[in-house]
Amino acid sequence: MVKKICVLISGRGSNLLSLLDAQGEIPGHVVRVIANRADAAGLKHAEERGIETVVIPSKDFTERDLFDQVLGDAIAACVPDLVVLAGFMRILGKKIVGRFSGKMINIHPALLPSYPGLHTHQRALADGVKWHGCTVHFVTPDVDVGPIIGQTAVPVLSHDDEETLAARVLKAEHRLLADCVRWYCEDRLTVRGNAVLLRNSVSIADAVQQPQG
Repeated sequence: MVKKICVLISGRGSNLLSLLDAQGEIPGHVVRVIANRADAAGLKHAEERGIETVVIPSKDFTERDLFDQVLGDAIAACVPDLVVLAGFMRILGKKIVGRFSGKMINIHPALLPSYPGLHTHQRALADGVKWHGCTVHFVTPDVDVGPIIGQTAVPVLSHDDEETLAARVLKAEHRLLADCVRWYCEDRLTVRGNAVLLRNSVSIADAVQQPQG
């Protein structure tokens, strides 16, 4: 059965676009895109493909719980099987996370548990790490600690700055997100505690893909 996907964005929507481009490989279809900023460039990607868009400006809400309630209702209205946070720059509260528990995933630009939160590329460069990357994980009430579905590592090169490293990680994000969404839509994922089992794979929990050059 083809699964319905709701995508949440805040900005340019490059991960959304990569997911839309990969839909032919995925038994899932993006039915609604929700942005918390009216100027989110990614909305155009959805509109160009005839996908319904909704804007709920977070700046208009003084209470986070009220924003979460309105957002949650907008998500629930399309009855999604999966909710994808693709560059959604807003921390969600316990109620909305609980409302979509087990079917909300996020893409994060670091190899969790290293570098949760913001400014991941800057922090990785400052620490002099040799490998950086991205992670797709289930969303839980605690930020960036949910069960890991998949990761991709990329090398940190000697000449890298934040811009070049971010570009390399973003390219990896595009492929990883599409893969993880496909696994979910194929019903291949099972969560046990804080581990994710991938059916028909030798990898468990933080299945790390081949490093990207």
